[in-house]
Amino acid sequence: MEAKVISSGQTYTTLPPSFIRPASDRPDLSQVSDCENVPLIDLAAPDKHLIIRQIGDACQQYGFFQVINHGVAAETMERMQRVAKEFFELPVEEKMKLYSDDPTKTMRLSTSFNVKKETINNWRDYLRLHCYPLDRYSEEWPSNPPSFKEIVSRYCTEVRELGLRLEEAISESLGLGKECVKEILGEQGQHMAINFYPECPEPDLTYGLPGHTDPNALTILLQDLHVSGLQVLKDGHWLAVKPHPNAFVINIGDQLQALSNGKYKSVFHRAVVNSNKARLSIASFLCPHDCAMISAPKKLIEEGSPAMYKDFTYAEYYKKFWSRNLDNKYCLENFKN
Repeated sequence: MEAKVISSGQTYTTLPPSFIRPASDRPDLSQVSDCENVPLIDLAAPDKHLIIRQIGDACQQYGFFQVINHGVAAETMERMQRVAKEFFELPVEEKMKLYSDDPTKTMRLSTSFNVKKETINNWRDYLRLHCYPLDRYSEEWPSNPPSFKEIVSRYCTEVRELGLRLEEAISESLGLGKECVKEILGEQGQHMAINFYPECPEPDLTYGLPGHTDPNALTILLQDLHVSGLQVLKDGHWLAVKPHPNAFVINIGDQLQALSNGKYKSVFHRAVVNSNKARLSIASFLCPHDCAMISAPKKLIEEGSPAMYKDFTYAEYYKKFWSRNLDNKYCLENFKN
């Protein structure tokens, strides 16, 4: 059986042609600098007003930030990374039982971004899971490694609590009531992408993921501590975000940009790959309820700022997002007033 994934155990000495980007669309890694001043926010700091202000400043100026002392146990994070690594080390025949290129499936192993739509592939395999409500989805998760369901369930639960607390702080930072953002988003779904980027023979010719924004409300990313690969676009320049011990990278998704009436930025970010090390990252997404009407609260459009975006449901948005190739830059532009 020919494996459709790149984590097949095969060693590549050159990049297969379907992964090679045109010269005008390559990472140009020589132009990337380290992001020296990524906002790093201590969520256990005693001054809660300061935390809210720091979060608001980061959402406005960067569209992302890192958090420490966030309430997710270090052991939970370590076990999650370990079991994710164990999954991708399984024999390819075992992994391929879970393979699908259908983006509507709630649990699947796949590769690239949307292989049905793409002309150029991305150097990434991923396991995508729906995570909320847990009792609805966890039964369909992998049963190999044997500890997978138990470890990932705990991780999902702790990360969800963190995400909802962050949304409260984001709501307050916009001058809204603590619950306002959560009320607009409704009972939020939760997805996870466990991303695996194998060693790549020619990392300057391809991407793990090209520049994109996230279609959801909030992304909580656990980075590989030993191999960096996340880059964000700031003021027209790509910056490398170095992993910080026991931290999560938080980034604002398209829904919070729309809900904030454009005040907060859904940041372009990408993943680059490495020639001598594989990289793992674990992205958790909080997503509005399908029926949630995404609309800026009156308070944010009364202050002389007309509504930037049409009202839309999350289901409408998500359908549009997945119907395109990731390279078609910015889905939110389709919903501008």
